Amino acid sequence: MRLAGKTDVLLSWYHEQARSLPWREDPTPYHIWVSEIMLQQTRIEAVRGYYRRFLDKLPDIRALAGADEETYLKLWEGLGYYHRVRNMHKAAVQIEERFGGEMPGTYEELLTIPGIGPYTAAAIASIGFGECVPCVDGNVLRVTKRLSGSMEDISKESVKRRTWEELRTLMEEELPDGAAGDFNQALMELGEVVCVPNGAPHCEVCPLSSCCAVCREGNWAQIPYKAPKKARRIEERTVFVLKCGGRAALRKRPDQGLLAGLWELPAAEGHLAEEEAVFWLRERGLFPEEVRMLPDAKHVFSHVEWRMRAYEARFSETAGPAELLWTTKEEREGGYALASAFDAFRESLDR
Repeated sequence: MRLAGKTDVLLSWYHEQARSLPWREDPTPYHIWVSEIMLQQTRIEAVRGYYRRFLDKLPDIRALAGADEETYLKLWEGLGYYHRVRNMHKAAVQIEERFGGEMPGTYEELLTIPGIGPYTAAAIASIGFGECVPCVDGNVLRVTKRLSGSMEDISKESVKRRTWEELRTLMEEELPDGAAGDFNQALMELGEVVCVPNGAPHCEVCPLSSCCAVCREGNWAQIPYKAPKKARRIEERTVFVLKCGGRAALRKRPDQGLLAGLWELPAAEGHLAEEEAVFWLRERGLFPEEVRMLPDAKHVFSHVEWRMRAYEARFSETAGPAELLWTTKEEREGGYALASAFDAFRESLDR
């Protein structure tokens, strides 16, 4: 591995250049866990505020284990991927029951907790407890493959596993005691701010440029290689913002599947013309006094894309099927986690 003999250089660079991030200020195992789950598929800048708010309300594992669903879903509102916080709550309950509310201190023990996978377990074990176990994410794969000039497909589990094994051997052989967490964070930091995912890497400021194959060859656009993903499924939906006085209607999604258990705006399959939309409402006992079209919107999930047509409908009295919950703005802000897929319609909802 091209990093052999260069770990001290990488660590020195990290100690001098590391960004100030709130989860680095007090890297307890719980704080590391919360930050790593929040950072999955979410930009660092977007996470800062959510992280502080979450810890203010749920400062430790015991508090998370004892929280009700509406509380932790509301704290997560806007981050998306709500299954992540549900899994965190389930894990917190298990940690409370099996380990007395204290995060288990080894990689292997952490992997026995539902919802804590290899990457998160490695982050907690290395940063929180100093264990020599590597964190292999997209940043680390990009850095290591560019260093070696490898054209292996990084989407393959065999490639990820081999990279993990090589890094673990390197960490055990070269790192001083207590440096495992900094080493992992240094590799991730390098991939986030220097060997960046979109655009040319900043080789001129990279501490590892002297041993990097891509820096020498200039073929950064080809490495790392990742096989193309299958196209997302497109779903057309018609969304309804139903208003009555100061209230708006929400409904809860099923407990299983996409956005499970979250609150949503009522919606029909397909793109409905206005007369079709009115007919759809009337079929459900909803007789609007006024209907107007809202701007279209879309929301992209990992495997499906919603393309949404929308109507605002006003009523003189609340009615309709029992599944509808007519809420005030204050109630929505205080206790109902509306899925972020509907963010484009919040202004109309609250107006």
